[in-house]
Amino acid sequence: MTHSTEPTSGSGRHSKGAHARSGQRKDEHSKESRGRGGKGVHRRKFLGGMAGAGLAAVGAAGAAFSLLPDAGRNKAGAATNTATLSVPDLLEGTTSDGTTTFTLEAQTGSAEVISGVTSTTAGYNQSFLGPTMKWTKGDTVLLNITNSLGEDTTVHFHGAHVPPKMDGGPQVAFADGETWSPTFEVLDEAMTLWYHPHALGTTAKQAVHGLAGLIIVEDDDTTSAALPSDYGTDDIPLIFQCLAVDDSGDIKYDLSGYLGGNLNFPLLVNGTNVDDTTLTFSATRTRTRFRLLNASPSDIITIQRSDGGTMTQVATDQGYLAEAADVTEIRLVAGARAEMVMDLSADVTLQAVVTTGWVRGGSGTYDFLTVTASGTDTPDDLPGSLRTIDRYDTSDFTARTITLGQSGLNMTINGSVGTTMDAMAMISTTLGAKEIWTITNATQLEHSFHLHDVPYQLIEINGAEPTGVELGWYDTYEVVGGGSIKIAMEFTDFTDDTYMYMLHCHLLQHEDEGMMASLMVTES
Repeated sequence: MTHSTEPTSGSGRHSKGAHARSGQRKDEHSKESRGRGGKGVHRRKFLGGMAGAGLAAVGAAGAAFSLLPDAGRNKAGAATNTATLSVPDLLEGTTSDGTTTFTLEAQTGSAEVISGVTSTTAGYNQSFLGPTMKWTKGDTVLLNITNSLGEDTTVHFHGAHVPPKMDGGPQVAFADGETWSPTFEVLDEAMTLWYHPHALGTTAKQAVHGLAGLIIVEDDDTTSAALPSDYGTDDIPLIFQCLAVDDSGDIKYDLSGYLGGNLNFPLLVNGTNVDDTTLTFSATRTRTRFRLLNASPSDIITIQRSDGGTMTQVATDQGYLAEAADVTEIRLVAGARAEMVMDLSADVTLQAVVTTGWVRGGSGTYDFLTVTASGTDTPDDLPGSLRTIDRYDTSDFTARTITLGQSGLNMTINGSVGTTMDAMAMISTTLGAKEIWTITNATQLEHSFHLHDVPYQLIEINGAEPTGVELGWYDTYEVVGGGSIKIAMEFTDFTDDTYMYMLHCHLLQHEDEGMMASLMVTES
């Protein structure tokens, strides 16, 4: 393992305490939102081709390969079918002696990913995807997870603030036939998390075949009480997956697969292909809350209304914004989440704009969901303040630089190819440390930077100060080719001198190709 323990400047602050997402006040949010995603060509006109070009020409995208245009064999045209939106089942836990237990089985199965063709898939407790879990802040949860995949796996609780041994990273991979039973107290505030595999070299393979599910964290905050929370009625999950599938139904996950022929790049919403199908949902209440997850391996998903109207965004990856923000689009890189509400007196169609994130992928605009307004109630106004977010004053934070790079067909962090625990770079920090990291993209490829353990604030995005919803809390954020972001965080609650957290690109192919490093938090 390549150790990287020395910061570039500054000094850490060592203060133990409960998990808190606040710091020294710098400024407050504004309600404005910076748009980050352009509209694509109309529905399913797949260009399949160029990922977002970054700050420099895509032609410099690396010596090993460049972004490729897709063969124009995918369908084009308006949706010809409708189907009712499928909402993932809610997994009921059993509570005894103060602990709520959930039971999951990672298993193989089959499903139609492209119409009329059966694909080999995987899921939790079912053939494809997994049920939604609800956790409550302050509760203790126990998860009994059995591996029936025929190969090693892990289950990572993406965005959760849990001990490193319970985080589901590569160090706790467990074999076929074994059951892993992590247990911990839920310290997170209300937010949308998700769970998925995280073993070395197989994350993309297992995730694209369907191993993904949502986690809803609830709390007793007044904002939570003011927002829709009746799961499946006015609190609706939307899980987006843009996959690569050949005509025989084989789901691709690595470079050789993506460079093969006869590929389709379908967009799935809650497991249903929306290439030529618009889903429908009847909103029986005037206000509906949508929890958005981009579970794609690499492509970027931007959500917008077909009429150009606004949605009210209330949360980012790591929970509520300081105040609700009216936005015309919500851009989600791979692994990212957001929450929004709409008060509807007329029907609305939601669109997903897909932007290729890797060497090939989906591209186009999908009318994926028509929401029929049938509610007759009059909801109260949303709270003027959803939560207090104190912006960090980073003047005395420890500074580090994390460089995202490429070496031939391998990806790197700080020059190390992280395909094994021994080979990857390791960041060492201490409990209570407050740090500011510059995440530099030394490639011309798209990256999605994810940090385990603690949330971060965006301090700078390609040299500009964040505005609007960018002032929320994140754990996954876009780093465009040739660009950089600065993020700030505080390491709280958990230490371990054996088990580590991960930091990596959430383009799952990049992760498997080595763009991953470890993070060890020890006592100060």
